[in-house]
Amino acid sequence: MTAEFLEFSLLRGNDLITPRPEYQFPGLKPGDRWCICASRWKEASDAGVAPQVELKSTHASTLEFATIDELKASN
Repeated sequence: MTAEFLEFSLLRGNDLITPRPEYQFPGLKPGDRWCICASRWKEASDAGVAPQVELKSTHASTLEFATIDELKASN
C-alpha cells in the first residue's frame, strides 16, 4: 500500500485506513500488503497512484483489466 493509493481509495468510498474491529480489519498503512480488486487497481493505475503488484500472487484474470506491462511497471 501507498499513502497515495489509500487516499485515492478513501475518496472513492472505500476506507481502507480506518480499523474496523467488528470485521477483524486492522486498517492499512503505507507499506502494508493487501489484496485489492483488479478494477480498483486499474482505476488507480490510470490515475497514477496504483500500489505495487506482487505478480506471483496476482490471478491471471487480472489481465482482463490491465496488461502485463502495466502490472510490471508498478514494480
